[in-house]
Amino acid sequence: MRTAGWRSLLLYGCAIALCQPLAACGSAENPPASTNDKVAAKAAPVIPADAPLVIAFGDSLYAGYQLGPKEGLAPQLQAALAEDGVVARVQNAGVSGDTTAAGRQRLTYVLDNAKAKPALVVLGLGGNDMLRGIGPDQTRANLDAMLAELKKRKIPVLLTGMMAAPNLGSDYAGKFNPIYPELASKYEASFYPFILDNVVTDKALMLGDNLHPNAKGVKVVVEGLAPLVEQALPNAG
Repeated sequence: MRTAGWRSLLLYGCAIALCQPLAACGSAENPPASTNDKVAAKAAPVIPADAPLVIAFGDSLYAGYQLGPKEGLAPQLQAALAEDGVVARVQNAGVSGDTTAAGRQRLTYVLDNAKAKPALVVLGLGGNDMLRGIGPDQTRANLDAMLAELKKRKIPVLLTGMMAAPNLGSDYAGKFNPIYPELASKYEASFYPFILDNVVTDKALMLGDNLHPNAKGVKVVVEGLAPLVEQALPNAG
């Protein structure tokens, strides 16, 4: 983990301890709500129909939980790429409350119904497995199956990791935390170790539940992801 990682985990662990009875972050029981946190509005560039497709496939951290239509991961990532001169269409395929099992079930459908073969899939699931206390072996198996499917289709992957909160214990963490770096290595995927790195430590970047980033927090996430996306896209820039 990078800067402030352990402090991030301690704060995240406290939040998870309070919110574990909810069973899943960003579940369907929590209705979307607008946020007063606004990212500076700019005229969105026109994206050509044949622009490379990036699919952001994850849970509520990807879906833009309680954020406006331009504030979530996909629209902010698309805008950040455009600012760097990289034209790509980023599709939001995040579903709040998804576990790795649910993601595994819907991945094929999303890929088969995409308007074009993705140039890249940004994959981030597992946080809800942790909240529900699902065994790390199941989490690993589901992520492995998704990465295998993407490899079979010759689709590059950027895997975003999750870390077990300290309150879950060292035994759980010892099985959960290695999942992401080991699978990234196995499938030669680009890797961003902790999706909320440098975000969860700052309350100004988080929603009131202390589990999800607000629009400003998503911007920080995107600042970390965009260079990796650009490296993974063919002919970027």
